[in-house]
Amino acid sequence: MDRRELLKSAAAGALTMWASRRLTAQQTNKVTVLDGGGSNVLAFSSSEGLLLVDSGAPKSGDKLMAALKNIAAGTKVQTLFNTHYHTDQTGNNELFTAAGAKIIAHKRTLEWMSSDYWVAAEDRYEKARPKAARPTETFLTTGSLKAGTEQIDYGYLPLAHTSGDIYVFFKNSNVLAVGDVASPLRDPALDYYTGAWIGGRVDAMDILLALANDQTRIVPAYGPVMTKAEFKAERDMMEEVRARLFKQVREGDGPKDMLEEGVLKGLARTWKDPEKFLYDAAKGLWAHHDKLDPNVV
Repeated sequence: MDRRELLKSAAAGALTMWASRRLTAQQTNKVTVLDGGGSNVLAFSSSEGLLLVDSGAPKSGDKLMAALKNIAAGTKVQTLFNTHYHTDQTGNNELFTAAGAKIIAHKRTLEWMSSDYWVAAEDRYEKARPKAARPTETFLTTGSLKAGTEQIDYGYLPLAHTSGDIYVFFKNSNVLAVGDVASPLRDPALDYYTGAWIGGRVDAMDILLALANDQTRIVPAYGPVMTKAEFKAERDMMEEVRARLFKQVREGDGPKDMLEEGVLKGLARTWKDPEKFLYDAAKGLWAHHDKLDPNVV
């Protein structure tokens, strides 16, 4: 059985996977993963309406709204969670606030969306998002709510991908949305400009593993639904990378030195842009140099 078949089998009866490019579907009860312009949008349907985790990338709104009608015709989105501030997860927020939905996110996500900020990798400023796109309710550590009979818990994942990452856990359905803190397809990203770093990412992954069990379906911002075992394998790989990078930073190496010395070789995955990952990781490590070793100055 190859990886695609394994994932399909594991998710059967637990989660629906829908994508415009991939018309195969895995049927479930109330939880559906939709294509939000390449990123995942998780929709939960209850007697009280729809609840979403993330709103997808800009310009994918029409397709997303059509998909929502297919799963719950005539049902409004009551609540939207933003797992972090990036536009590929918050690009259609305005569509839902205009229809009366509330948006829940971490306080840091609201702060980033409310201010102009510098995008170092692209040498430009990003304008603050319009008020209609911003979260309407924020929290600092954890929270919970009910949607029909479903218990939904959510919590902060400090400095894992950005400074405002959160998880959303549908406890009865045993579905855990984790945003970009899991990365089964794309290079793991560390938004060091906000304070994210590789140590924070590993710590956050440990929080998520403690929430999950062997039957939990873990939904990343991009890519296929993951099992706990698959998520743990990614976490263990990131811990190995963390240990290697700690050693290289203590030696005074920069990202090019690290790449040339093969710190990403012999792992269970390859990077599409290893130098960018190492640059971001090194920036984050130096920002948290006090956590490396007493001999780092």
